[in-house]
Amino acid sequence: MVCASGWFVHSGAAHAERPGRVELGRAIFFDRTLSEPPGTSCASCHDPDRAFSSTNGSPLGVPRGSRPGRFARRAAPSLLYLKYVPRFRFSQEGDDVASTPVGGFFWDGRVDTIAELARQPLLNPDEMNGRDGALVAAKIAAGTYARAFRGAFGNALEDPDATLAAVGAALEAYLTSDEMAPFSSKFDEVVRGNDRFTPLEKKGLGLFKDEAKGACAGCHLVDESGHEPQRSLFTDYGYDAVAPPKNDKLPPTSKPDLGLCERKDAVTPSSDPMFCINFRTPSLRNVAVRQSFMHNGSLTRLRDVVAFYSTRTTNSSRWYRSGVLFDSVPKEYRRQVNVGTSPYNRRAGDAPALDDAEIDAIVAFLGTLTDKRYAKPARP
Repeated sequence: MVCASGWFVHSGAAHAERPGRVELGRAIFFDRTLSEPPGTSCASCHDPDRAFSSTNGSPLGVPRGSRPGRFARRAAPSLLYLKYVPRFRFSQEGDDVASTPVGGFFWDGRVDTIAELARQPLLNPDEMNGRDGALVAAKIAAGTYARAFRGAFGNALEDPDATLAAVGAALEAYLTSDEMAPFSSKFDEVVRGNDRFTPLEKKGLGLFKDEAKGACAGCHLVDESGHEPQRSLFTDYGYDAVAPPKNDKLPPTSKPDLGLCERKDAVTPSSDPMFCINFRTPSLRNVAVRQSFMHNGSLTRLRDVVAFYSTRTTNSSRWYRSGVLFDSVPKEYRRQVNVGTSPYNRRAGDAPALDDAEIDAIVAFLGTLTDKRYAKPARP
């Protein structure tokens, strides 16, 4: 297990809002002409009605791309609260000689800025398939916000690389704006003293924090002081190897998804095989409105996610249908799956860490993390 402890705020440049760039970034985010063929925008896979997460109509658990038969490699996480994601680094705690990876964007932490994050799905042939900066520049030049783009970035449209950099900067302004970090959930209102949990939600919070039960707060950090809402982002931005169920709906591939160790970094040892099958811990804010869960989109019900964590080893056949424990990861990396902490540290035949009623209570609590705008269930 390589979860990190402590509280984090974004360590990059200051995020003072520039209204012109925020509006331009919003226009780019919703622009369906930037994909090839046209029809897919950033918002297609990060739907505002679903807290900026979606499968774009895909039945596979991962988003559908702009071209028929093309799908993203991984599930699309919510884009809310990105302004608090720290840059990728290795963090050393106290006198412990070991260091743990923290931060970065995407499930594998492979980029350190939102500007670079925005570039990748735009050009990815399995996602928006924008092809190159020249095509993107031509489409923006012909679009409705071309004048605003030139006003913000001068002659950037004359150079493909400068165009992509400007698109990233505009999207960063939008995605780090105050509206993308609302802190308007029932949980936030409770810690501010303006609301109360139901008995079931309160029980769920207790189980969420109980190290012998859910133990969720070990990686999904929570603070109930109410003084700084950003201290409860429900993630430590660390990495863990949990071996989710295999997503049999995904097209077969000869290349396994190894997560963090695919990050090539000359400075830090992230490419070390010891970090294979580790994926970044997502925030649980607005988790109840997502369409799919885990990095591979293998689960589609929040209750199943909680049940998986509780019964992954006590009832492994429910999740690993081949009968082989952790068969969703390559055999050579199965020894790296986290089996040392609760609720993972049970064996076959043991009582699970959580019973059905306790699972229901945690799910009820997780529902309180939904921001006000998304509180009503979205249509399937």
